[in-house]
Amino acid sequence: MFLGTYYPNLIGKGRIALPKKIREQLVSNKIVLTVGFEKCIFGFDEKDWEEIVKPELSRPLFSDAEGRDLRRKMCMEAMVIKLGAQGRIVIPEAMMEYAGIKDKLTLIGAGDHFEIWEDGRWTEYKKKIEKENI
Repeated sequence: MFLGTYYPNLIGKGRIALPKKIREQLVSNKIVLTVGFEKCIFGFDEKDWEEIVKPELSRPLFSDAEGRDLRRKMCMEAMVIKLGAQGRIVIPEAMMEYAGIKDKLTLIGAGDHFEIWEDGRWTEYKKKIEKENI
């Protein structure tokens, strides 16, 4: 399970070292990154991602327009990323732009996945959910 809050440094263009506690939860050296809600990036263990997508891929292709759209959305924005020898990944530029990440970021564990946020956006979002007593 992905837990905790981390503040990894950006090393060059979109490169970060995943925190050890996050890497310890991975089954392999591959993760799936995709755009998340609230302008963040979702990260999944590759095997977990396959399990999440599997039900959508089993929906009828020809008679389920909503299912086709959801399948497209889930797959077109996702990318398999291989961890480097030191646990580093490169976040694709389009995802960095989507999340508004330029220099500082926050990485949070969210149970079955982790999320990468632009630091200021995460601070504001955290205030919002704390105010709502969540």
